[in-house]
Amino acid sequence: MNLLQILVLALVQGAAELLPVSSSAHVIVAEKLMGLDPTSPQMTLLLVMLHTGTMFAVIVHYWASWRATYFQSAAAFKVNALNVLVATLATGVVGLLLLDVIKRVVAHNAPGFEIEHLFGNARLMAAALACAGVLIMASSRFGERGGGELTLARSATIGAVQGLCLPFRGFSRSGATISAGLSMGVLRKRAEEFSFALAVVLTPAVIVKEALRLAKAPAELAAGGLVHAAGPGLLGMCLSFLAGLAALRWLSRWLEQDRWHLFGGYCLFASLVVLLVG
Repeated sequence: MNLLQILVLALVQGAAELLPVSSSAHVIVAEKLMGLDPTSPQMTLLLVMLHTGTMFAVIVHYWASWRATYFQSAAAFKVNALNVLVATLATGVVGLLLLDVIKRVVAHNAPGFEIEHLFGNARLMAAALACAGVLIMASSRFGERGGGELTLARSATIGAVQGLCLPFRGFSRSGATISAGLSMGVLRKRAEEFSFALAVVLTPAVIVKEALRLAKAPAELAAGGLVHAAGPGLLGMCLSFLAGLAALRWLSRWLEQDRWHLFGGYCLFASLVVLLVG
């Protein structure tokens, strides 16, 4: 993997990860266009490193806002921490159940099947992008109603929607969770903050999962993957961090300006591109 490929992947990941357009689908298409294998352990590890960079961008961008809301008092912290916990548990339950169904129905319980084997499926990615686009456009029609605050029921629903996104590259996590919040009347700012709080909680688990996946690869492949992916991964992480900060400013501005639906239109367009490229 050369420097130009790392630069392209980092910028695509950083820009698309935090926008509701599915970074994974964009990165996978970019990998294919550059002749890289998106299902290889090394590329999966690089993708996780890029996710790490954007996670730090989320923390830097939202820290002041979270401090003013989530950490303003002990009582506020307890309420918000419980909402995050409930949503994360819902994500885990729905995500694991869905993975089990996919393994049984799609892979027929094949012993070597991993969900990453589906990442190169262009039709599946295109369908997921289209679903995300429809969800985003539909949610943009809902005003800020119903009190606008998060409840345990709303948090659980958002977490369950996040769980549906996990196996499908193209089904934007941020797009789906923010749209779920908007559809239930959660204030735009609160839905945005909560979605990315869940992302910060979820990312370390994803990193551990992918590290274990690489460790299970053949010894020579795992060792080579660690050696050759570590350097590019660190460089990509720094670049995706910078691109992520710029993307978050863009997302926040469009949410405030009631232009959320434009992301949905882009997802529909991107689904057609994925079909053509795939």
